[in-house]
Amino acid sequence: MSVTGRPDAQVPDAPGLTLGIVAARWNADVVEPMLERALAAAGRAGTEPPTVVRVAGAVELPVIAQELARGHDAVVALGAVVRGGTPHFDYVCQAVTHGLTEAALRESTPVASGVLTCDTQEQALARAGLPGSIEDKGWEAAAAAIDSALALRALRAAAAR
Repeated sequence: MSVTGRPDAQVPDAPGLTLGIVAARWNADVVEPMLERALAAAGRAGTEPPTVVRVAGAVELPVIAQELARGHDAVVALGAVVRGGTPHFDYVCQAVTHGLTEAALRESTPVASGVLTCDTQEQALARAGLPGSIEDKGWEAAAAAIDSALALRALRAAAAR
């Protein structure tokens, strides 16, 4: 895993911003800590209490993310896909990535992907924001979603002038 080029995951102040979070139940030992860290980032930013929706797995994330995007300023999708011995991994990762991107573009709302795509469970845990983890993808995804929502808010305000 490379952390080269990763921006600082500072969470901007965002009082009043609405955030939706969709989290997969599959790989809960990885996703639950990511959800806790995303909620902590939202709390640090001062957003409204996030709407949290849980779904079975990663494939279900995009449709719920799109629905959340219709009524929230930003959305965070959290999941973990761990490579197995079949091509299923590749299909799931491609579908989820495409689906989340499409949801963001269709709704003109930031949808941050906190979906880990790892070769091993150990790699996923190392990115889950646990004590001793080398990365904190739940926090980073929430920070990115909030930052993008504020940027869109500023662009739209400037265009309205």
